[in-house]
Amino acid sequence: MELDLPLILMVATGLTGLIVVLDRLFLRKKRLAKVAELEQSGADEEAILEATKEPFLIDQSKQFFPVLAWVFLLRSFLFEPFQIPSGSMEPGLQVGDFILVSKFSYGLRVPGNGSTIIPVDEPERGDVMVFFPPEDSRYFIKRVIGLPGDHIVYRDLRLTVNGEAVPTEVLGGRPSYAPTMVVAEETLDAATPEIKWIPQRNHLTGQTVFNGGPQGEWTVPEGHYFMMGDNRGNSGDSRMWGFVPEKNIVGKAVAVWMHWESWTSLPSFDRVKVIE
Repeated sequence: MELDLPLILMVATGLTGLIVVLDRLFLRKKRLAKVAELEQSGADEEAILEATKEPFLIDQSKQFFPVLAWVFLLRSFLFEPFQIPSGSMEPGLQVGDFILVSKFSYGLRVPGNGSTIIPVDEPERGDVMVFFPPEDSRYFIKRVIGLPGDHIVYRDLRLTVNGEAVPTEVLGGRPSYAPTMVVAEETLDAATPEIKWIPQRNHLTGQTVFNGGPQGEWTVPEGHYFMMGDNRGNSGDSRMWGFVPEKNIVGKAVAVWMHWESWTSLPSFDRVKVIE
């Protein structure tokens, strides 16, 4: 079971904030009254000093609350870091890429339930979006292929949106000396992402075929989006688990700011770039 870090952060911020408020309104007054009582009774200085000390929980809450509140606001409404966990968005995004997700690109949302507080913009075809798949609490990152009402067809490695074939230019094999993938460039409205197919040998015919993943035909319902990975042959996406509800949107992936594949390697900034 994975930890729900946003929920943990929200609870920690709420609890520390509540303790700070209770101390300001009630608990501090009781401590001051106790100190005054000790002073009037002629108590020794050590006892008075002890009475002025804040309890450990209150002291720690006052120290952590400002930090937690700032992180909570920043993460909930502005930007959130996210690490690419799989190769489903190759070749553009690789395992170990740390990306920045804009939480306000698609509107300010209520943390926890995804309801929009202030609408800003809506997802567009070609956007790279972070979201929760249906019936799943894990973050996913894929590309927006279908908007509400769109008719999507994906067959024989070719994508069609609303009856129009998406322009696709095959760029060739990579690496050139011993290709392990074939890369093509699609034009999705204003975006021109590189997509990836995996060549495989047909053992019966001896011919090379390309693994483009599940094929099919879908109509996107209102309030939902159709998502696909750029690594078409190795991506769990809407072709398998269906459409993404609008309330499940986390934000728009806007930039790669670091690459760190594992603890045994050093962080690298060679891949810093704006995400297209």
